[in-house]
Amino acid sequence: MQITIFNTPILTPCLRLVARLLLKLHGWRVVADERALKLKKYVLLAAPHTSNWDGYFFILAALKLKVNPQWMGKDKLFKFPLGGTMRWFGGIAVDRSKANNLVEATVNQYKSREELVIAVPPEGTRGKTERWKTGFYHIARGAAVPVVCGFVDFAKKEAGLGPVMEMGENLAKELARFGSFYAGKVGKYPDDYTAPV
Repeated sequence: MQITIFNTPILTPCLRLVARLLLKLHGWRVVADERALKLKKYVLLAAPHTSNWDGYFFILAALKLKVNPQWMGKDKLFKFPLGGTMRWFGGIAVDRSKANNLVEATVNQYKSREELVIAVPPEGTRGKTERWKTGFYHIARGAAVPVVCGFVDFAKKEAGLGPVMEMGENLAKELARFGSFYAGKVGKYPDDYTAPV
C-alpha cells in the first residue's frame, strides 16, 4: 500500500486535526453519504474542478472523513524535486505519451486490491472544456465498483461525499444523473465548470 498524506502513521491523525481546524476557520462544512463511508473500493469523482482551491478543500474533507484517495497525474509532475511530494499526496504517475490503455490498467488495479479509491476529476482540467471525460465510467463498469460523487461547493461552503451510484449500461443516462447532482455545486470559478452533458 502506498503511504500518502491520508494514511501516514502518527502524522495523519495530526493532519486530520489541522484539517478540522482549517475547515472551521474557513467556515466550511463537510458532509457525506453514510453508504460511501463504508465502501472499500470505488471511483471517486472530484468535481467541480475549476482551480487548485477546489482541490485544497477536497483534501481537507478527505482528511476529516478518513478517506484515502489516490489520483492520476502526468508523469512530468512526478519528476525531481516534487515527485515524492506528489506521491505522498496520493499521486500515481501516468505516461500519456505512450499508447497504453489507462482504463484497462486501472481496472486491473481495482481487481488486484482489497481497498482502492481513485479520485478522478471528470472535467480533466481546471479550465472550461466541451464535456466530461468518461474514463471514470468505463473504469467503474470494468472493475464492477460504484462511483461516489465527491464535491466542493463554494456557494454553500460545503465539501464531501455525495451519493453512491452503480453504473448502468446507458452512458448518457448516467451522465444525466451526474448532471442533476452537480448542477447546484459551485467551484471557485463557476464559469470554468464543465457540466457532464
